[in-house]
Amino acid sequence: MPASRFDVLGIGNAIVDVISRAEDDFLIGQQMRKGGMALIDEARAETLYDAMGPTVEVSGGSAANTIVGAASFGARAAFVGKVKNDGLGQVFTHDIRAAGVAFETPPAADGSSTGRCYILVTPDGERTLNTYLGAAQDLHPDDIDPQAIADAAITYLEGYLWDPRDAKDAFIKAAKIAHETQRLVALTLSDSFCVDRWRDEFLDLIRSGMVDLLFANEAELHSLYQTADFDTAVGALRADARLAVVTRSEKGCIIVSRESTTGVHAVPVERVVDTTGAGDLFAAGFLFGVARGLATEDAARLGTLAAAEIIQHMGARPEISLKALAQENGFLD
Repeated sequence: MPASRFDVLGIGNAIVDVISRAEDDFLIGQQMRKGGMALIDEARAETLYDAMGPTVEVSGGSAANTIVGAASFGARAAFVGKVKNDGLGQVFTHDIRAAGVAFETPPAADGSSTGRCYILVTPDGERTLNTYLGAAQDLHPDDIDPQAIADAAITYLEGYLWDPRDAKDAFIKAAKIAHETQRLVALTLSDSFCVDRWRDEFLDLIRSGMVDLLFANEAELHSLYQTADFDTAVGALRADARLAVVTRSEKGCIIVSRESTTGVHAVPVERVVDTTGAGDLFAAGFLFGVARGLATEDAARLGTLAAAEIIQHMGARPEISLKALAQENGFLD
């Protein structure tokens, strides 16, 4: 494999998270499916914002969170995603660059406003997402720089990209360039409802070899194979995927290849505050480890450490250096 300028380059929806605490009754009153993600229009976004309690606004987006996490571990990282040249777009751009991530996607001059995700966190730490994609859905294949993809050891894609047509085409373009230049392609399934929408196409991506590394949680895995039996789903995954990691909350994760299945324990935490970004940050640690040549079990341990850090505070971006945290815990030299 040729030398890389970036350890990992992420492509995803550039979103600003608007986070608020809420009771389960609020979700019921707003007709939300707890723990899922719904796509909403701008009118619904405004109505929901008016109904929410006090909020915290932080730059987010699934793949962007992962890439920021990888940079916190010390990765050379880049991100591709679309914002508008508006206030929230400037916030997103500032935050991701301040995290040490290369971000050169030109902002849109007109059209929809910068995307945002309204996140309701219930007392059990579960998060329910309502996403107005806005400018993020205008990501176009022309926004994919072939040289940047060729310069990245791993190109990481989020399943949510499969919703807008142009973003899907950008996804496919990037994956093809990565493989043409002997690079790896990773995909996260994003959420179980996303899998419900695009199951057949995701399975084709996995089975065709367009995806080298798959990330999923238990709910997404069950949705992918339409079975409630975990072992049955894992067996199907082993037959389909080159390499996959299934996260299992407090149970840790399993690493699945065609040869073996290996479990890695979760890092214990005293209190779960907000599960937003847990999967994203797990992927950050795992991708960093793979890009730096670690064994998959060691890469998974970095992922569990990052996930444990993120669920102990509000928001999906690390509050401390993950590299320093890994060194303190003996996970990195």
